Amino acid sequence: MNRVYNFSAGPSQLPESVLRRASEEMLDYHGSGQSVMEMSHRSKTFQEIIDGAEALLREVMGIPENYKVLFLQGGASSQFAMIPYNLLNGSGKADYVLTGQWATKAYKEAARYGDARAIASSKDKTFSYIPKLDPKTFTPDADYFYICMNNTIYGTKYHTLPETGKVPLIADISSCICSEPLDVTKFGLLFAGAQKNLAPAGLTIVIVREDLLGHARPDTPTMFNYVTHAENGSMFNTPPCWCIYICKLVLEWIRDEIGGLKEMQKRNVAKAQLLYDFLDQSKLFRGTVVPEDRSLMNVPFVTDDDALNKKFVAEAEADGMVNLKGHRTVGGMRASIYNAMPYAGVEKLVAFMERFEKENG
Repeated sequence: MNRVYNFSAGPSQLPESVLRRASEEMLDYHGSGQSVMEMSHRSKTFQEIIDGAEALLREVMGIPENYKVLFLQGGASSQFAMIPYNLLNGSGKADYVLTGQWATKAYKEAARYGDARAIASSKDKTFSYIPKLDPKTFTPDADYFYICMNNTIYGTKYHTLPETGKVPLIADISSCICSEPLDVTKFGLLFAGAQKNLAPAGLTIVIVREDLLGHARPDTPTMFNYVTHAENGSMFNTPPCWCIYICKLVLEWIRDEIGGLKEMQKRNVAKAQLLYDFLDQSKLFRGTVVPEDRSLMNVPFVTDDDALNKKFVAEAEADGMVNLKGHRTVGGMRASIYNAMPYAGVEKLVAFMERFEKENG
């Protein structure tokens, strides 16, 4: 078997031990005589899977009892509408910080339903930094304050959260969920597409404080009302059963093999530091993000020659490192080094970059 190192921004690499266990259980899950792909979501066996996944997520992330955990579909992008449908219902105002494509899309969607306000943006420098925020510009009676915590395309991350007072802080954590400890109590709602750190594509996780439920706009579609899913244990309709099962296995891996989120953070810091240290001394490659706002998960970098960038991506793929091409809107390269990427994968990438620089610098 010849597995590659997958640096994709998502869907991304999964832990090998998880894939092996899923393979072992593929045809017969725990003596049921069937795959999780086949079994009824109303069965006792699957109920144990989804309950176990929720319990593990609560344990690993430290989610308090007054927060609901929802396993949904529609991708993180569906939350761009679900959030204003459910929360933009008091003053009708919401503050957004634009730090990239996904925050901008969320802002434009919310503007269809109320007074969405872009209070800061880093578009002026191709979203290469996190804007410094002035609390005086915050809307005091906003229904919520929205950020994208880690910006997959541009490689930036909030290392300090906005202080929003009584206004609920909402965060898209799609590309950093379970990469390090996070104080859930600082947020009113967290959401994540799971295909980067927790599961295959198809599962969206929402963690929402209970007092924010039950205030949806009258015209909210049934499937877009958080209460619909909270009252039905995420099974109002057929959930993404296989994805939830894999999510459960990944959470077991984080808890039992890694040792929890503090240990996961140490691993991720070590991987990122190895790559950033090389970029900082390289004469051919350079990172594109200001150092104080660098992401642990997504590392964009470039040479100053588009032809060299293309050559690098092609030769890296031939050497077993795939999906290093940067997003089409920014070009260059990007290494997404999510939880399942081993240190050895980043070591191989850096060694290849050193060779490439010697041959092409």
